[in-house]
Amino acid sequence: MRNVYEVLKERGFIENITDEEAVITILKKPVVCYTGFDPTGDSLHVGHLLPLMALMHLEKAGHKPIALLGGGTAMIGDPSGKTEMRQMISSEEIERNKEAMKKIINRYLDIEGGKSLILDNAEWLLPLNYIDFLREIGCHFSVNRMLAAEAYKQRLERGLSFIEFNYQILQAFDFLTLYRSHGCLLQMGGNDQWGNILAGEDLIRRIEGKEAHAFTYPLLTTSDGKKMGKTEKGAVWLSAEKLSPYEYFQFWRNVEDDQVIKLLKIFTFLPMEEITAMEAWKDHELNKAKEILAFEATAITHGKEEARKALEATKAVFSGAGAGGDALPGTVVSRQEISAEKWDAASFLADQGFASSKSEAKRLIMQGGVSFNGEKVGDILMPVTEKNFDEKGECLIKVGKKKFYKVILQ
Repeated sequence: MRNVYEVLKERGFIENITDEEAVITILKKPVVCYTGFDPTGDSLHVGHLLPLMALMHLEKAGHKPIALLGGGTAMIGDPSGKTEMRQMISSEEIERNKEAMKKIINRYLDIEGGKSLILDNAEWLLPLNYIDFLREIGCHFSVNRMLAAEAYKQRLERGLSFIEFNYQILQAFDFLTLYRSHGCLLQMGGNDQWGNILAGEDLIRRIEGKEAHAFTYPLLTTSDGKKMGKTEKGAVWLSAEKLSPYEYFQFWRNVEDDQVIKLLKIFTFLPMEEITAMEAWKDHELNKAKEILAFEATAITHGKEEARKALEATKAVFSGAGAGGDALPGTVVSRQEISAEKWDAASFLADQGFASSKSEAKRLIMQGGVSFNGEKVGDILMPVTEKNFDEKGECLIKVGKKKFYKVILQ
């Protein structure tokens, strides 16, 4: 079987690495490896999907991935990439977030079958004795070297709290703990985690006299340098409760032309020969490649049935064939509401969440960017009545060039 490191490198998962030859060697046999996920939110988003895809590749290759929930470290907050201190999260909120994240991770990794594990660093961080920890672990850390790390260097002028300063030591201790308890030899993380990851590798060498290794994933950005995974509505969530499968599909369907091949390599399991063949595609063929990306990525996160519904809905609305089935995001309004609210077009868009505010709705209408069931809305004060709905009680609303919503009248 091909070494999984070669697969990950070919597909664009590797940015920094401690020792490439050593990593290739340890991956010739089944190895325990891990990536951390701090439960600072109630869902995972596309930014977490890259490490999840890497863990899936490792699991498929017969290795034992650990998805480590930072139930302990989330109580401190990682200063990496932050210009100011993170807001402290209550232990109750962290517990809720962990449960939500476990459900999502279970969709990607075979936890029930025992091929992968979900662990929580709260198990060993919360019971720590502070003095014992300083004596055993703290003595191996140089403050000078820590302050030279990019994560801390950027914060020194603005102010770095002592609680955040401890984050690197705790993450390093995670690696040491997993090495001791599970024989974990490989840590993976985002590129902004490189300093913290190296600290863990160094701690294992100093205390255990053994070699462990690590690599980081690249930071995915758009062509203008912005972090990939954001829309006007916010993060691209992996939870259907926070972002519908249709909207998730649209995120991938609307990526930039020059990003398609790179994203196909990372976020699908399509054979590399198929992806390489798509590099020559142009114009309408490129749109087909985006459609393939959207379908495959949605199938991985939400299942093939939801991906199929999203694809059919997309084809329906863009061909003008109808309201796009059940996959389209939207709302339900009653006939009583329509009569009582006396909505104008701009207020209706804002109240239904199809525009971020009434002023944005007005701007979109004035620019000719809104239509109801194919009829362009030209007046921000146009009354919304039952006449805007078809015989089935549905109204397909187009906002901008690519956003569609369905309102059902009951």
